[in-house]
Amino acid sequence: MPIPLKSDYDVVVIGAGIGGLTAASLLSKAGLSVCVLEKEPHAGGYLAGFRRNEFRFDTAIHWLNQCAAGGVVDMIFSILGSDYPKAVTQKKIRRYIGEHHNYLLTCNPDELKQQWVSEFPEDREGVERFFKTAKKIGAAFNKYYRVFRTEESMGYWERLKKTMAFAQFGLAFIPYLRFSGPKGLQKGLSKFFKQKKMQDVFAADTELVGCLTPIGWAYYKDFQSPPEGGGQVIPEWLKHIILYYKNDMFFNCTVQNIVLESGLAKGVKFTHRGIEYLVNARYIIGAIDVETLYDKMLPANTISSVFRNKLTQAELYSSSITISIGLDCCPGHLGFSEELLHLSSGVGKNTDHTKSAPFLSEISIIAPSVRDQSLAPEGKGTLTIYAPAYMDDNEYWHTVKDEKGGRVRTEAYRQLKTEIAEAIIQHVERIIAPGLRSHILFYEVATPITHWRYTGNKNGSMMGAKPGMANMKNKVAHYRTPIKNVLLGGHWAELGGGVPIAVKAGSNAALLVLKKENKRTFRVLADYMDRKISIADFFRKNVFKPYSNNWVRKPTPAERASGNNKNESS
Repeated sequence: MPIPLKSDYDVVVIGAGIGGLTAASLLSKAGLSVCVLEKEPHAGGYLAGFRRNEFRFDTAIHWLNQCAAGGVVDMIFSILGSDYPKAVTQKKIRRYIGEHHNYLLTCNPDELKQQWVSEFPEDREGVERFFKTAKKIGAAFNKYYRVFRTEESMGYWERLKKTMAFAQFGLAFIPYLRFSGPKGLQKGLSKFFKQKKMQDVFAADTELVGCLTPIGWAYYKDFQSPPEGGGQVIPEWLKHIILYYKNDMFFNCTVQNIVLESGLAKGVKFTHRGIEYLVNARYIIGAIDVETLYDKMLPANTISSVFRNKLTQAELYSSSITISIGLDCCPGHLGFSEELLHLSSGVGKNTDHTKSAPFLSEISIIAPSVRDQSLAPEGKGTLTIYAPAYMDDNEYWHTVKDEKGGRVRTEAYRQLKTEIAEAIIQHVERIIAPGLRSHILFYEVATPITHWRYTGNKNGSMMGAKPGMANMKNKVAHYRTPIKNVLLGGHWAELGGGVPIAVKAGSNAALLVLKKENKRTFRVLADYMDRKISIADFFRKNVFKPYSNNWVRKPTPAERASGNNKNESS
């Protein structure tokens, strides 16, 4: 059956991740006609998640930040609707655990600082400097709103002010970006700690900034757990808003190309269940992988070969191998709490004698159902274990390349991911949770191949391009493309990752459209994003269409099975 597609829209958004959904929601509320096209059967991108039986799992979201009151995510979501799903501030944040150490970072980082000063008196001065540096980074992120709006939406004097704000923001952490990789990290840590035992606490990390930032965020209470119902409720809410304003979202849609006329974008050609469609639009927002946009959807000469090489060589976040586990007991019975466990080990750090060894040196574990009991049936629980991984590990995970450049999963692929998952589970059981294996009802394994298949992100990257010096210099992140009225609006429009960056990208893409379409709405939204006006002032301007705040979270599979349908509307 053909989809009920209108012939014309103001804006077509390609991709229903958080960036695309945020852009579409803001534009819908501003009164524009919007169509969202998504290649998967559901919205959310990395937040789409999945269910197995009565268990619900998030695919990539392990914690949130900037979602509490005053954060930039709260800032944008609050003007979309007061019914947005609220994240929960964490008290226990991260446990650093290894063969010979076990330390807990809470929302009062000075407790950990005093513990380390007591245990490592020789490193007292370095510990104090380390926490002081981390707190400065936290303070910079606490004022992240100062660099939230893209300079591509600004005039000359605004850009000048933004440059100064970004310089102040970057001074807190840019000096430490160069300490990355095994040797760089060791060199960076040695500037603070002389004791090897102290340095070993961070043995699982890959960059110094990654060691400092969690402590910095903790100082400002900026760690949140996903809302009740899991991270999936965020895209569910954004989808509700888009549909509330009678705009369209279509799934299982594969975009073939952006239609151009005299160098101007005119629409999008896509297929849905074997039927080809052409939809006209005055603006296109690509909330998708940047190379996919330039290599598959736009003419080959859209960008120069020099810039194409910069994109190809951009430093990206890793992908991961993720094990989602259903337990026959509550994770608390096995010793798990709300905090993320950061397990460091010397195994695999400098060796590759087994296929699983490289994935045992840096493992993170969370127990989502401890934080949110709606994710699992009563008396049972969920556990997520993940480790950094790359597409080309183990000869591309023993997949074979097809004629279209895709990756065909073979029996060797399935055997490999099972072998690695079993080794990781055994490792976690030995160090953290004796008897874990006997409580596992089932587990599902996602590899970089999995993440790449479902998101389209280059190499299955979890968060796009890193905020490193090379990427900044090469101006990898951008919104405007050489094609008039074609914008980027997902993770690839910005450096960095996570929900705040996706929301930032979507908000700025919408802002750039409004700058051309509705000057008054643009100015009010820009001033609000810059915090020149309050949320009360924003609503008094009356530039957005009203919304009834009528979203109701649907019960999770576990809640439905138990008959707990309190969240369903009557």
